Amino acid sequence: MFFSEATLRWLEVILKERFGYNFVLSQKVGELTLLLPGRQGSISFDNLQEVFHQSRSDFSCEQWRASVEGFKGPIEDTLFAPSSTELSAPLIELCDQGAIIHYDILGLAYWMLSRLEEIGRTDLDEHQRFPAVSSHAYKHNYLERPIIDEWMIILGQVIQQVWPQTELRRHEFSVKVSHDVDTPSQYAFKPWPTIGRMMAGYLLKRREFKAFFTAPHVKLATGAQLHPADPYNTFDWLMDVSEANNIQSAFYFLCGRTSPVRDSDYELEYPAIRNLIRRIHDRGHEIGLHPSYGTFQKPELIKQEADRLKRVCAELGIVQTEWGGRMHYLRWEQPTTLRAWENCGMSYDSTLGYADSPGFRCGTCYEYPAFDPVAQTHLRLRIRPLVVMECSVISCMYLGLRNSDEALKKVTDLKKKCRKVNGLFTLLWHNSYFDNKELFGVYKKALQC
Repeated sequence: MFFSEATLRWLEVILKERFGYNFVLSQKVGELTLLLPGRQGSISFDNLQEVFHQSRSDFSCEQWRASVEGFKGPIEDTLFAPSSTELSAPLIELCDQGAIIHYDILGLAYWMLSRLEEIGRTDLDEHQRFPAVSSHAYKHNYLERPIIDEWMIILGQVIQQVWPQTELRRHEFSVKVSHDVDTPSQYAFKPWPTIGRMMAGYLLKRREFKAFFTAPHVKLATGAQLHPADPYNTFDWLMDVSEANNIQSAFYFLCGRTSPVRDSDYELEYPAIRNLIRRIHDRGHEIGLHPSYGTFQKPELIKQEADRLKRVCAELGIVQTEWGGRMHYLRWEQPTTLRAWENCGMSYDSTLGYADSPGFRCGTCYEYPAFDPVAQTHLRLRIRPLVVMECSVISCMYLGLRNSDEALKKVTDLKKKCRKVNGLFTLLWHNSYFDNKELFGVYKKALQC
């Protein structure tokens, strides 16, 4: 099988970003060769995998011990190697001409980063999402490993043996935290009949007297600003925590209403929301897009909502060098939604994590340029993979780690793996997801350690 010319050029960009050199890829039947212009030698991949050019998850996964062949695994000695055939031994051979790698590292990178695995799938969940449980990574227990980053580090070790004078690009671990603003206020924008039902529940079912009185008070007292007593008004606290850790938060706002049940009850034009957006920007944090529930298969609606966000920000005098965001409910259809983000001029998307399990949906914790595997086109859009969404860890619908120590351990374990490969740890935590005081502590510790 052959890579298209567009795929080869895209993979060259991936390699340039990772290693800092303008490598050249050439191919012939059954073999892909990595060359470094101006240098002698080459690295050949001679066991190309047909499955890495297919949308499927029903093939095997091997494991390879790096130390047996004199290499160092960045996270563990054993690396996962999705493959339809048994691995050769040795897997990596050095020779006078350079090196031969008997594993399709670049094919794996193409398959994982382009999300080819997901195209045309029908094993979807109730929200029409491709779920973690359907993925090859989940089925073979490597979802919580950034396997592309691990194999790239092994490839870097081979590069330095073939071309000893190379000084590969050094990457530094970093953290990006974002907040989907699904519900900026628990009470302010709900109609009075809904407030009445909430109050009845507080009084008659749960005996929560403080909440019983807070609900109507916040509803009545919210004007041009969100009320400080509103339980979901955690925005200043979130920014305080980010600033204490030298982190810029990104707040992604819903800009449409395509589902009366799944979307929120606020409009961007409300004075309290406009003032919130202005305050976030004034404190040096980012404003982003959170397309509404019914848009993921409708590029024209995503563009309408992106234009609406940019218009409101322009009216507020907000200028940003880049615009990004995330799909509501992490709804994504590859490559339909990818193309929609590209076509409405967004800089990056951070949807690609699974709702039902945290981890590395794309096999990486590095940001990278997007690629449409159907049109075989390298896009301007960048993919910023999502590693952890808080409700994936805590909610009883998913992992259900309600114990704060267990939840924190899961989050920090994934963060440590990002650190070991000098990547980017991305955390999504909704402003409204603090239903007990312990979660404030979990959030702060997750950013600190």
